[in-house]
Amino acid sequence: MPCLWHTGARLELRAVIEVELNTMPLPNFLAGSYELLVGLRYTRSRKRSGSGNRFISFISMTSMLGIALGVAALIVVLSVMNGFQKELRSRILGVASHVQISGPDNRLADWQAVAEGAAKNPEVLAAAPYVNAQGMLSMSGGVRGTIVRGILPEAEAKVAEIGEHMKGGSLDALKEGEFGIVLGSELARAVGAHLGERVTLIAPQGLVTPAGVLPRLKQFRVVGIFEVGMFEFDSGLALIHLADAQKLYSLGEDVSGVRLKLKDLFQSQAVARDLYTQLKGDLYISDWTRSHANFFRAVQIEKNVMFIILMLIVAVAAFNIVSTLVMAVTDKRADIAILRTLGASPGGIMRIFIVQGLLIGVIGTLIGVVGGVLLALNIDVVVPFLERIFGIQFLAKDVYYISELPSDLQQGDVVSIMLLSLVLSFIATLYPSWRASRINPAEALRYE
Repeated sequence: MPCLWHTGARLELRAVIEVELNTMPLPNFLAGSYELLVGLRYTRSRKRSGSGNRFISFISMTSMLGIALGVAALIVVLSVMNGFQKELRSRILGVASHVQISGPDNRLADWQAVAEGAAKNPEVLAAAPYVNAQGMLSMSGGVRGTIVRGILPEAEAKVAEIGEHMKGGSLDALKEGEFGIVLGSELARAVGAHLGERVTLIAPQGLVTPAGVLPRLKQFRVVGIFEVGMFEFDSGLALIHLADAQKLYSLGEDVSGVRLKLKDLFQSQAVARDLYTQLKGDLYISDWTRSHANFFRAVQIEKNVMFIILMLIVAVAAFNIVSTLVMAVTDKRADIAILRTLGASPGGIMRIFIVQGLLIGVIGTLIGVVGGVLLALNIDVVVPFLERIFGIQFLAKDVYYISELPSDLQQGDVVSIMLLSLVLSFIATLYPSWRASRINPAEALRYE
């Protein structure tokens, strides 16, 4: 019987509220949910309710916009950080290698056997030998230091993507004995070299003559210019044929090492460990996570820090709901007392203001998610537009590794941000709602 009476009282209270508020009846699936009806009604502003209610509505709108801006900013920033990670990984690994096997003193004999042994690992797709050394380019009186990499063009295309970033010429133009050279775009610009012109490559290893030690140098013809989009490589890498590098640096048949490409680049550490046990000899095996760990660790740390900072902005906006609800509770003390006299329970009063606060959080979060997703998907249009308007460049090529602002929107980030924003909004409603449920009807109506 008490349960039947409680259900009947709730239905009667709902009907009274519908009549008093001049609203349409609630749907059947919300039967008895007068808390939702009143909470939705309190969220809206009505001119006849007085300036106090309009001021509360203004604060509610401010809280919504704050949550929306915070959520949108968080989605955009995380998308940009994800884009940086993706671009760094693709551009670095487009020139570097997933796994690198080298010998002591940067010399590896019988590299064919090492490559064959590494190819037996099921994760290895391709292997290519290389010679890695330092040099100095000279042309028209200009001198520039560079990293010289000797490659086999047909094998290099299987482990790296430099051939896909050629601005002129091609890697296939590197022929044994013809002493051709492929330069990064910034390196070519620095020494003033163009396709077909000759540059002098000076090796640090000297020639011992009766007159003393003379530098080893050789003229190379520029047969290609590449641009991978990372200043480090574009300004400091020169490619020559493997046989020419062996002659210039007096390596004989030796090379510096073997570069491997894997099916899954995220398995590089496991593959490196497996190769260390499989291959025999004095070998040094490293993977891309070790040789370029600082780049990716720095980006990940920045991403985590930016998430915390921007989440604090969302939290501040969400907790503005507290002030909104506190003012609403103060303004609605008489209404709360009347609802209590009509049979509303303290839990029902609490749910009314939870609905009001959650509605602010949900609307603000949805606006922020939609705005953030749209901005993240169109960041390649928005950023150039802002650069043209203000006449600035956000990412200068000579300062940053990436000259364009990338974006990689991930569903998991959007869902996490949305859920966290809603949780913060819900937490912000608890204390004011609890205070509303503790109002004594007699005390509230004493001076009404």
